[in-house]
Formats: sequence, C-alpha cells, structure tokens
Amino acid sequence: MPSEITAISGSIVNCYLVKTGTGFILIDTGVYFQRGALKRALKSADCQPGNLKLIIITHGDFDHTGNCAWLCKTYGTKIAMHRSEAGAAEKGDMHANRKTRRGIIAKMIFSVLSLFFFRGCKADIYLEDGEDLSAYGWGAHILHLPGHSLGSIGILTNDGDFFCGDTLENYKQPVKASRVDDEVELNASIERVKNLTIKKVYPGHGKPFTMETFLNSNP
Repeated sequence: MPSEITAISGSIVNCYLVKTGTGFILIDTGVYFQRGALKRALKSADCQPGNLKLIIITHGDFDHTGNCAWLCKTYGTKIAMHRSEAGAAEKGDMHANRKTRRGIIAKMIFSVLSLFFFRGCKADIYLEDGEDLSAYGWGAHILHLPGHSLGSIGILTNDGDFFCGDTLENYKQPVKASRVDDEVELNASIERVKNLTIKKVYPGHGKPFTMETFLNSNP
C-alpha cells in the first residue's frame, strides 16, 4: 500500500511528512520560522507525540535542521542522518559536511546566516547507504548521494517515490543541485539515480516532479 505523503512547502525549503503503517516519518524540518506551517501539517495529519517515529535529515544544512530540537522535545522522536553531516547539524558549520573550503567572504555570509537561522541538533541514528527502513513501518531504503555535501542522502520507496534532498531541485525546471561541493561525486550520484526505478521526485527546493521530466531535460 502506497504511503501517504504530505508536502510542507516553505519559502526556503520543503519538508515531507510520510504516514507509514506504524506512524509517521518526517523528512527534513525546515528553518525555525517555518514552524507554523509544520505545526499545522502535523496537526492536520493527526501526527502526535508518540507516533512521529523518526526524523530523517537529508543533509545537515541549517535550512533542513531548523526545527529538529523543537520536534524532539515536543514529540519525543529521534533524528537520523548520515554521519558526515553531524558537524554541520550540531554546530552550524556548513564546511564540516563539505570538502570545499570557502573563502573569507563566503564564510562571513554563512556565519551571519547561521546566527539568524541555525538551531542545532544531534543525531540519534546514523544512516548508511542501502539501509532498510522497514523497521519504521516504511518500505523504503537510504541512498548515499554525495556531491551537494559529503553525507547527502536520498530516500527511495518501494513505490518509486524519491526524496532527494538538494541533490536535485526544481525552481524553474528539474535540474541537478545548484550548490555543488564535488562535481564528480554529484554527477556520479545523479547517474546512479537515473538508473533506478523512480516515478516521482520530492526535492528539498521547488515543486515535486516526475523522474521522466528530469530525464527528458537532462539526457
């Protein structure tokens, strides 16, 4: 039976609430000022303390982790991410999850952004490539997709739904990540994705799209 997916769109980033056979899983949490939309979506879905089984963070950038601490406190849930994202998620250091070291101007910009938007969180669970999520009542598994960041992950369901984080985006049309840490790794990750059975893609930024649309515009 296909899982129920609720897209929680924000001005900066998307989150996705998935209803499984045993409760709910939330993919990414947005920035803290997106909390109103998040609260409304959780209430509408009847997601309550005790049935939010897991939060999966696709990568540790502050626009994806901003409500983690609040959710853990309010819902008693656990946070899962790739180990390479721990430094970024805990400290707001967006260089900790990347090979590329930015110049002083970029560092200053990210420091200011972190000051206003960062809310730290610590992982309870570290996810690896190929990890099965059936223990959480969800027919899905983890894909490690480096390129945007070292520990970027996606989640692919048995029904062909793909939650890609920032590996792909769709502001005007479906394309690969605009912020690239390692071009070679990102291209390899995208080639891997192209060879999988994917029907619909749920990006961190922009509207969901079919994989066929992406393949037609990115042969």
